Amino acid sequence: MYYNPFQQPFIPPYPYYLTHTITTPAIRAYPPVDINIFEKSVKTFRQLMSQGSRLLDRLGDAQFARRVMSAAQQGKQTEVNQLIHSIGLSVPVVTKFTPSGVIFTLATHPPQLQAIDCCTLTIAMKWGH
Repeated sequence: MYYNPFQQPFIPPYPYYLTHTITTPAIRAYPPVDINIFEKSVKTFRQLMSQGSRLLDRLGDAQFARRVMSAAQQGKQTEVNQLIHSIGLSVPVVTKFTPSGVIFTLATHPPQLQAIDCCTLTIAMKWGH
């Protein structure tokens, strides 16, 4: 028997349908919302923002900013840290700098703010090309 390309394929006398079982995903049960930790985080972050604002106010002093930038340009990390520490912030600040910018990271710690260790405020600013 030879193959005829113009011959219609065999069609069964009745429609053939694949059967699928439809499953619905299981509904996830979520625990009740508890905002206690979130409320403490908001309160603590407000304190961080206050400290960040204090840092920015001091950096807004041209003479102080010049001292920080000059020390950073010379790669004097210890001097930069001492200058930032001299501001008297109640949270620890980690300072990292490059020729084009500076990053200040303020973080919370429970003993200092009587809150929770929840939050980090990062201030990234450009100061060069």
